[in-house]
Amino acid sequence: MLAEKGFYTVNAVTDKGEGRYHVAVVLNKDHAIFKGHFPGNPVTPGACMLQVVKELTQDILGMKLMMTSVANVKFMALINPEKNPELLLELEIDSTEEEQIRVKNTTLFEDVTALKMSNTYKRI
Repeated sequence: MLAEKGFYTVNAVTDKGEGRYHVAVVLNKDHAIFKGHFPGNPVTPGACMLQVVKELTQDILGMKLMMTSVANVKFMALINPEKNPELLLELEIDSTEEEQIRVKNTTLFEDVTALKMSNTYKRI
């Protein structure tokens, strides 16, 4: 898990009610991932952001999940951990279905929307 490997730290989780959560995280600009992606101009890999959303959802729900689909992924701004390490992830979690958990995510830094996506997971 990326959090356990020091990629990011969760500063706060706020339950907004009705399955909505705001999670404040800080990226570790010194993590090894950024040394290769890209030297001198670090950019947070999209795959890492997918994993962060999954890990946060698992922590909130208290269960292990496996991603089954990703839809409507829109990377709208580069996330450079040296310039904007503090992120706000807005999660809308619908876990009412027995087999599927749907998550809508908007990731922001400052007032900039960096990422929007919808994911579907199953419990494992």
